Amino acid sequence: MEIIQRIRSGHGDFVLFAITPPRQSTPAERLPEIARATVERLDHLDLDGLVLYDIDDERSRNPVERPFPFSPTVDPSAYRAEHLQVWRTPAIVYRAVSKYQREDLRTWLTEQDPRRTLTVLVGAPSSGTTPALSLAEAQALRRELNPELLLGGVAIPERHSRRENEHLRLMAKQEAGCRFFVSQVVYDLNAAKNLVSDYRYECETRGLAPVPIVFTFSVCGSMKTLEFLRWLGIDVPRWIENDLRHSTDPLAASLKQAQAAAVELIEFCRRLGVPFGLNVESVSIRRDEIAASVDLAARLAAYVRA
Repeated sequence: MEIIQRIRSGHGDFVLFAITPPRQSTPAERLPEIARATVERLDHLDLDGLVLYDIDDERSRNPVERPFPFSPTVDPSAYRAEHLQVWRTPAIVYRAVSKYQREDLRTWLTEQDPRRTLTVLVGAPSSGTTPALSLAEAQALRRELNPELLLGGVAIPERHSRRENEHLRLMAKQEAGCRFFVSQVVYDLNAAKNLVSDYRYECETRGLAPVPIVFTFSVCGSMKTLEFLRWLGIDVPRWIENDLRHSTDPLAASLKQAQAAAVELIEFCRRLGVPFGLNVESVSIRRDEIAASVDLAARLAAYVRA
C-alpha cells in the first residue's frame, strides 16, 4: 500500500530515507549532478518515501558553539521540484515555520499536491524567540488552505525523559491535525520505548487510535559527529559512546548498534499495536557515512518486509 494511503488508514510498516538539500553556496550547475547521484544511490532501495529536511539556525536553542558551522541550504521544496522530479515515491517536505512569513507559507501550502507530498511543520527552535508565524498558526493555515495535505509533527523522546509529557504533546498535535510523527535520531532506546508506551495508553484512555510514529536512525562515524548529535539535543548513552570511542571501526559499530535498536523498537511497537515507520537519516558529507546510511536503510527495509 502506498505510503499516503497507509498513513490515512492508520497503518505503519514503511521505510523512508532523509536527506538535507545542498548548501545555498553550492554552484547552481552542480545541483543537478548532486541530485542525480542521490537518486542513483537510493534507487535500488525498497523505500516508501523520501524526507527532505528544512534546516534552521538553532543558536537560540543551544548557545554552545556548533561543532559544524551552520550553512543555509537550498529550499527543500524547490530542490525537489527542480532536481528530483524523477524520484518515484511521495516525499515528506519539512517546513521550519519560523523562517517564513505568513504569505510565503500560505502560497507554499496552496501549491502542494496532496497526492505526492506530505509535510512536517516544525516550530521555533526555542520558546525564547518570537517568530513571524507560530506552529499553531501554521497548522491552522494547512487546515484552511489544503486540508488533504497530510500533516506530520516532531516527536522528541529525550524531552519525554526530562519532562514526562511528550506523549501529551503528541496528543495535542494529533488533535491539531497531525496524522503521523517523526522522531529525532534515536540513540536512547529506553526513552523511545517509554514514549511509545505512554502514548499508546494515553490513546486508549481517550478512545483514540494511535497514528504512525516514524523513528529516525543514523550512523555515527566519528567523535565529532557524536558531538554534533549531542549539540542537537540527542541523548547518546555512555555505553554507546564508549563502544564507538574504543572501536577499531566506529562506523561499523554504529551501524550494528542502529540496526539492533531499530529491530528492538519494531518488535516493541508491534507488541503494543502502535503503527510505526523507519527513517534513515543521511546528513553527512562523508562518503563512508553516506554509504553506511544506505546500507542501514537496505537492512531495515529487508527486516520490515520479511
